[in-house]
Amino acid sequence: MRARRPAGDVAEPDARRADGEGIAPTLAELIALRGLAHARGAARRGTSGLRAQAPSMARGRGMEYAESRGYALGDDARHIDWRLTARSGKPHTKLFQAERERLTLLVADTAPALYFGTRVRFKSVQAARAGAVAAWRAVADGDRIAALRGSASSPPVPAASGARGALRVLDALVRWYAQPQADDAGLEVALDHAQRLLRPGSRLLVLADPSSLASIPAARWPGLAAHHEVVVLLLTDPLEMAPPEALLAFAPAAPGGQADGAGTRIDLDLAAPGPRGRWRAAFADDVAATVANLAARGVRAVPLSCDAPSDAWLGALGTGRR
Repeated sequence: MRARRPAGDVAEPDARRADGEGIAPTLAELIALRGLAHARGAARRGTSGLRAQAPSMARGRGMEYAESRGYALGDDARHIDWRLTARSGKPHTKLFQAERERLTLLVADTAPALYFGTRVRFKSVQAARAGAVAAWRAVADGDRIAALRGSASSPPVPAASGARGALRVLDALVRWYAQPQADDAGLEVALDHAQRLLRPGSRLLVLADPSSLASIPAARWPGLAAHHEVVVLLLTDPLEMAPPEALLAFAPAAPGGQADGAGTRIDLDLAAPGPRGRWRAAFADDVAATVANLAARGVRAVPLSCDAPSDAWLGALGTGRR
């Protein structure tokens, strides 16, 4: 059902769509979002006017002890907290605090289902805008910023700090979300790439269509959450979450995510209890279940609608270093 898009004027209700606004992101609009990220809490500056590096968690010797937590698969056995392990009867590992720049890594889902929208903008454009807010927030926090998507031919945007790093990421988001990507390899491939780039204490932001999460093994998330701050933005559309109780016409999608061109239409009566219940299970109930399942695994998941402010999710970020 997610591969289909409404036919006729249901898919493009805004008059401004005729000019392309909301269908593809532009670099100018992503740059203009910088003020939103800074307004939500810029990194503190010292009296000298220089930005100081903020502490982040790292593994190693000779660093200041921060805390202990339950041992997780992949932790360095050299850092087991033997005293706490003996007292509690469960393995614990020590965390250390080092002064260094943190990495903020954006993982961009480019599934065909994202290139669709019925209010204000496409989900793909909202993904680009939310990613831009995250990039500017990383600049405000003094982080290095990098980005990638699931592709064998599109290399990751290398980590860099400051406005230069943010602009590189913004340029990639504009290219990735301008139109469906023929070489999209899926969110699981993107997370595989991300895991090779992340270091303990990193911040990971995943921009994804809810349907893309179905391909991710549940066992992957606890390991990521144990070592990093992980936030997943679930891009939704008002039609998906609360459709009108009416007869809607849909055009089946071709494999590339576009209309199949055969003139075929499917009429779906969403006023009838049966079809409406199945629709709710496929979209709203699925999103709610995804949020709950990720929360149980230590991951903050936030639904972000096409018509919501692009910085509405910023409250999900931690207030400081892990």
